[in-house]
Amino acid sequence: MKKLIFIKKRFSIYGGGENYMKTLIDRLRADHEITVFSNKWTAADGIGFEHIPISSSGSFLSTATFNRNVCKRVERAKADCTISFERTTCQDIYRAGEGCHAEWLEIRSRTEPLFKRLSFKANPLHILLLNLERDFFSNTKHIVANSKMVKDHIIKHYAVPGERIAVIYNGVDLLRFTPENKERWKEEVRESLSVPKDAKLLLFVGSGFKRKGLKTLIESIPFMRRSDTRVLVIGKGDSSAYRSLAEQHNAGDRIIFLEPRKDIERLYAAADLFVLPTLYDPFSNATLEAMAAGVPVVTSGNNGVAELVEDGREGFIINDPLDTKGLAEKAALCLDNTASMGAKAREKAEGFSIERAASAFAETVKQVTDLKGAA
Repeated sequence: MKKLIFIKKRFSIYGGGENYMKTLIDRLRADHEITVFSNKWTAADGIGFEHIPISSSGSFLSTATFNRNVCKRVERAKADCTISFERTTCQDIYRAGEGCHAEWLEIRSRTEPLFKRLSFKANPLHILLLNLERDFFSNTKHIVANSKMVKDHIIKHYAVPGERIAVIYNGVDLLRFTPENKERWKEEVRESLSVPKDAKLLLFVGSGFKRKGLKTLIESIPFMRRSDTRVLVIGKGDSSAYRSLAEQHNAGDRIIFLEPRKDIERLYAAADLFVLPTLYDPFSNATLEAMAAGVPVVTSGNNGVAELVEDGREGFIINDPLDTKGLAEKAALCLDNTASMGAKAREKAEGFSIERAASAFAETVKQVTDLKGAA
């Protein structure tokens, strides 16, 4: 029985990446001995965990000490294959779920003031992440990107040969996220949120409001064709500045803020349209979940999921994530065709089940263990 190690600093079965990793482990554990190296985790049946200590004194030391300590442990473990879901430098397979930090800084430099752009070069955390990125992209033999966009960014910034990067799109739970949920929960959820039955409800799901483009969405509200449009925002972060922004645009009474929800499928059931004008998102699981739930989407071309959306079919792609009028126009087109576009969104999502994604990743693991075994 071959020995596999997975690396994930924090493991919760409720996270999208963790759920994907758990599905992958479930697929592999019949023929492999599997251990997850983690600092903090939620116990899960059939998965063994080993604690990796870290410094709790800020993101810089947390990231640096986790990489240092996990690599020491990986070296002693001598596994047949080590698979990392974190920015670490000691794996056989690296899943670039967080995209390319160099690209994210480049995108931010287009929107941030000069003093902020200059701070990028002096910030210890950015320096560390770029150094780690340079190391693991250059030296990890097998890289899995969750979109072609991310693959292109890795090649662009680090000149990694394309053949070393496989693209495996994230997958979605097609039973949990389904159009049938609308019949079960739509009216109940809307009533609980005081959203009128006939109002159009736009849904935004994502933590890190600035990166996810919440400002663009709020500023687009005055341009929305229908005055009864409501916006539901679900995510973790300080919402005070965005509440103030909504008030400035006379839209304070049209926006609802909620913390992250474990029953997120109920909120998709209540929505007419999913909107995510993100500045940078390697692959937004929430966008694919919305599609699986039969909800059309409007997102930016900086979202890896945009590669799965045919403009005008399952939703629309805005080229500029800061284009408020363009966002409002695309939203109006979707709201005029929610039934047909939602059905097509579900049809597209059916080709990207979480089981399919795990199967493709498991095949990559098999290739690596076979190569190492033959060496």
